[in-house]
Amino acid sequence: MKAREIAVYALIDILEQQLYNNLTLKKIFNENKNITVEDRAFITELVNGTLRNIIYIDYIINSFSKTKTNKMKPLILNIIRISVYQIMFMEKVPVSAVCNEAVNFAKKKKFNGLSGFVNGVLRNIARNKDNIILPEDKIDFLATKYSYNKWVIEKWISQFGYEKTEEICKANILAPKVCICVNTNKIDKNTLKDMLTKEGMVVEDGLISKNSLYLTKTKNIADSNAFKKGYFHIMDESSMLLVETLAPCENETIIDICSAPGGKSFYCSYLMKNKGQIISRDIHSHKIELMQDTIKRLGIENIKLELKDGAMFYKEDEEIADRIIIDAPCSGFGIVKKKPDIKYTKTKEDIKELSNIQKEILKASYKYVKKGGTLVYSTCTLFDEENIENINWFCKNYGFKLVSINTGFNIENEEKGYITILPNMFNTDGFFIAKLERLI
Repeated sequence: MKAREIAVYALIDILEQQLYNNLTLKKIFNENKNITVEDRAFITELVNGTLRNIIYIDYIINSFSKTKTNKMKPLILNIIRISVYQIMFMEKVPVSAVCNEAVNFAKKKKFNGLSGFVNGVLRNIARNKDNIILPEDKIDFLATKYSYNKWVIEKWISQFGYEKTEEICKANILAPKVCICVNTNKIDKNTLKDMLTKEGMVVEDGLISKNSLYLTKTKNIADSNAFKKGYFHIMDESSMLLVETLAPCENETIIDICSAPGGKSFYCSYLMKNKGQIISRDIHSHKIELMQDTIKRLGIENIKLELKDGAMFYKEDEEIADRIIIDAPCSGFGIVKKKPDIKYTKTKEDIKELSNIQKEILKASYKYVKKGGTLVYSTCTLFDEENIENINWFCKNYGFKLVSINTGFNIENEEKGYITILPNMFNTDGFFIAKLERLI
């Protein structure tokens, strides 16, 4: 199959079966080893780009088609969707190529009678791409233009105001960059930069962390010699800031409560120079196994993996930790660039349920940290119910206080002990971080 055809079928699987976009693409690429590096990148862009913008794309289609999206056959609809994405967002792709491929694909699948319809809709949209009329209502405008359910926009406006919400939305439709964390136990940053550059990658320094690098033209990153030798692991800068806020020291005991896929624990190991002990836990055995493989690749010696439930208290671990990380399961609205399906699958009810789960994890885990020790709580979402409201409740009831954070970037509320990294600030994941000290 051609790249566009593969993208269409991937999109149908994700939308019809509510599958994860990253896992769907990974499965397709694993099953089709003959797909070129260039086509992998193109397919990934088509699928994820269309998902990030699907409400907007459907709005455009419905503006120019007498047959509305809810009446179209899934194959025809998704052929049109990926084609509209290319027309609206991929300027280097010729419109003629987009339309011809779409028409040929429809004919190939025996939709000869609809090929003219596909061609007409796409060429009409292409002629009018700069004259799309969007809703006048401000909430409807943002929800449509940036493809969100209205309740998300309403919540963000209530928290951040309209202008900041629009900036968040703009940032979240951009394709994410690959960010890596340098394994300083094995290599220094400048040496790694030179090595990656020689492997054909474009390498840039991070904006937040001194141990971060951004890579483009990566092809298959797992084939890199630097990757195979364990000189880095993939990790967003906002997560790296969490670890730097924790400030782990050599010979301490750290517990990472919900650790998979392990990036936070790995970075702790680098900062601790492989000394002390990091207890990394997760509830899923297959994730523990994947972490074990990465630990071996990175040459880490001070991580102990445990299959344990973060929402359960284990008496034998009471007050053994100098510091603990609770990177709680959350709705994920800070990482929709990477996982755009979140925008359409999560509900307001999910937020309430997740907030309760986060509280259960806080209640079960806090006793592991020594009195006077540090607890860092984080999520990759931007809703107060999962973030500061949980922390205020926790401090009020469980003998902890917020302590100031110093990022060096003067982020709002640092002095109060918590920060929200919005995706538009540094082009990173959206992230919430709170730093607390145990009093009693």
